[in-house]
Amino acid sequence: MTTKQRVVIIGAGFAGLKAARTLANTEVDILLIDRNNYHTFTPLLYQVATCGLHPSDVAYPIRSIFSGTKNVHFLLGEVTDINTEEQFVIVDADTGEERQESYDYLFMAAGSTTNWFGNDQIKQNSFGLRDLSDAVALRHHILKLFEKAAWTEDKAERDALLTFVVVGGGPTGLETAGALYELYNHVLTKEYSNGIQFKARVILLEAMDSLLGPYPKKLQNSAKEQLDSIGVEVYTSAFVDEVKFKGIKLKDGRSFNTYTIVWATGVVGSPLAQMLNVELAKGGRIPVEETMQVKGVDKVYAAGDTVYLEDPNGDPYPGLIPVAQQQGTLVAQNILRDIRGAAKETFVYGDRGSMATIGRRRAVAWVYNRIQLTGFLAWIAWLLLHLVALLGMRNRILVFVNWIWDYFFYDRSVRLIIEGAEDKIRHPELFDSDYEHDHIEDVA
Repeated sequence: MTTKQRVVIIGAGFAGLKAARTLANTEVDILLIDRNNYHTFTPLLYQVATCGLHPSDVAYPIRSIFSGTKNVHFLLGEVTDINTEEQFVIVDADTGEERQESYDYLFMAAGSTTNWFGNDQIKQNSFGLRDLSDAVALRHHILKLFEKAAWTEDKAERDALLTFVVVGGGPTGLETAGALYELYNHVLTKEYSNGIQFKARVILLEAMDSLLGPYPKKLQNSAKEQLDSIGVEVYTSAFVDEVKFKGIKLKDGRSFNTYTIVWATGVVGSPLAQMLNVELAKGGRIPVEETMQVKGVDKVYAAGDTVYLEDPNGDPYPGLIPVAQQQGTLVAQNILRDIRGAAKETFVYGDRGSMATIGRRRAVAWVYNRIQLTGFLAWIAWLLLHLVALLGMRNRILVFVNWIWDYFFYDRSVRLIIEGAEDKIRHPELFDSDYEHDHIEDVA
């Protein structure tokens, strides 16, 4: 009796999930390891953070995805070590035990983490937006600040509580800034006036001289114009110099008093990459061959945000979902080809374009890198694409209903302050009874 080759996949993100689904019901045995028991549709995390969607609307249980698939097994836990010579991984399982899992082929699809640029000050005083816990913590923080501002008589302190700064002019930054402003302008402004001057401010900072760097100039300009039209303050060529407890300072001397900084400037490869004991490329990413095999390591593949691979022009492939999915499919196919004794194929990216939404009826889309859409048409394209890409019919229906409700009634029902989110909240002392804002150093 022939023993099946065992494939261990680390990470149930877009690359890992795509590979596991491609290998499902084939001649291999698959172990999928992740620290969460769900797959997250990360493009909609900002809507969770801004009260538009419930966390469960953008997540889907991994075991449900592979229910009835006999050759796919799931292990909830954290990988703590990888031995590529003896071909096994050590997993700190959620059951409380440490497990050693052997493999014939290893696929590293651990994704990425927020790029704090090695600055602990930024990390301590800013919010990332990489997973569900980040999104829930940011939502909790925003709603708590509005509650505090409603009872704060000092105007300068109230202005700081209601100033939200987003750093990074990519799609995540634009979408978060637009959603934050609309949350205030269409929803919270009706509930928190209390007869006092109550005005929220959303600021978007980008270090480059334009937003959406890789996009055509027409779409870059349109994105800025659409942000301006809803009231978001956009600053380009804005280099962050210092992040403090109560604000952010730029290198040109400008400063903004705020307790909410969303850091959306990019990502770096997962720390798990260091366990392979290979020389990592820029951004802590794993260098791979065009077949997606890790350079210098036999039987180990990697894909998605955690890898470094250059396109035909010599530029690294961007950390986009379609890139991760296509690479994940190729990894699965190449593993099967290797088992069958066939030649492995190389990665060729089929680029379908990029898009970013800015708010209701506002978006930009670059379809197949040829067709440029702005405004309402781009927004409709964005809605349809994200609905189709969501896992599970239930999630699609719930998200669609939430979007329709918000569109017609200007209401976001998921405005719950979950006290369990405190473990990631910034500045918890703000909500202590003995906190006095006069003791806070003003960055200006």
